[in-house]
This record gives sequence, C-alpha cells and structure tokens, in this order.
Amino acid sequence: MDILGKHGVIERNATLLLSLSLVVVCIGGIVEVAPLFYLQNTIEEVEGMRPYTPLELAGRNIYVREGCYVCHSQMIRPFRDEVERYGHYSLAAESMYDHSFQWGSKRTGPDLARVGGRYSDVWHVEHLRHPQALVPESIMPRYGFLSDTDLDLNMIQADLQANAMVGVPYSQEAILNARADLVAQTDPNGDSSGFTSRYAKARVADFDGNLARITEMDALVAYLQMLGTLVDFTQYDAKANYR
Repeated sequence: MDILGKHGVIERNATLLLSLSLVVVCIGGIVEVAPLFYLQNTIEEVEGMRPYTPLELAGRNIYVREGCYVCHSQMIRPFRDEVERYGHYSLAAESMYDHSFQWGSKRTGPDLARVGGRYSDVWHVEHLRHPQALVPESIMPRYGFLSDTDLDLNMIQADLQANAMVGVPYSQEAILNARADLVAQTDPNGDSSGFTSRYAKARVADFDGNLARITEMDALVAYLQMLGTLVDFTQYDAKANYR
C-alpha cells in the first residue's frame, strides 16, 4: 500500500513521469514488435510475385523521387466500393519487395495498385507529359521532362545489391547483369532471352516511343505497367472477401 501511495511523487514530477512513461511505451513496443522478426509466415507467399526488373526498380525510384506516392496510394482495401472500382483488394505479398511500401488511403488521384495494363504505353507517356489533355479535371503537374532526361545506368547494379541486402532475392547473376537487363527490356528488337529467363512476366518494349535513348520516362512507364500484373487473381474469390 505504501508503494502504491507514492504515485503522487511521480505525478508531481513532470520529468520523472515523462521518463517512466517512455520506458513503459518502449517495453510495450518491443513486446509487440520483436516477435514479428522471428515469424516466418508473416506474409503468405503468392505465386507469381518476383523482384522488380532493373528498369522497373529504376522507375519506382523515380516514382518515389517525384512524390507520386503523395497523391496515389497502392493499397486497395477490402471494401465493396474499392474492389468494384480498382480491382481485387491488395495482398500483403504484393509489397513484399517494396522498400518502402506505397500503402495509404488518402488519395488525390486514383489508387494505382492495379493500373498495369489498363492503358497503353502511349497513354501513360501523354498523361505524364500533359495530364489535363487526357483528364481535364486533373490537378497533376506535368512530367514531360522525364522524356528529355536520360536514365542514369551507373547505379542500377548497386541498387540491386542494396535491395538484396534487405532481403529481396536478387541472385548474383541478376546483380551482375543488371545494366544489361535494363537495356534489354527497352529494346524489343534485341536479344532478351537472358533477361526474360530471370524475370517472369516482364514486358520488353520501347516504353517512351524513342528507341534512340533510354529515358526516365521509359523507367517510370515500365514500373506503372507492371503494377498489379504479377498475381493471377482468378484463384481468389474477391466477392467473398470485401465488406
């Protein structure tokens, strides 16, 4: 009883109260978070998922650099209105290779988790150059400069290495061939057999319509065109899982 009666000392000392509160919060956080590092089944494996190709990874970096995530989430929640508008609700496995993930619910523009394949490469290029020409009510800024900016190929191998260090399963072969694979994905007239053997369901195309150079537009469009295309959702019953 004497110990319990001394709580007044803590309540009257702001510094002591803050310090002890911080200790309690830290202990609670550790208890909740630490076990997750030792669980092997936190994310259910889904057939079809693969790491990003070097070009897609470069495009994702541009997507994050330009702040596209501020207005466009990549997380479809299991609600009827979202499933009917955007497609099957998002699976955790779809973000297993994302560092960092693009989840969220605040959207100025539509969710992009299933945008891959919905529009042509030409549409994406024109939309990025002049959004209002295709969607008059859009407040999206113009990104035409991406077509005029050559993609920096010097860091792509190091980028794959960095992702491999945090758990993305890039093989040593994929890392060594990163630059060659990036070039192969943008050249539909070249030999892409090695590239396609390393990355299933990867499109080979001249994404920005200019074969003479590899631009940041190539990379961003390649990234957008693969979003939501890797998993075969016919094996899931979406109608039974939204609210």
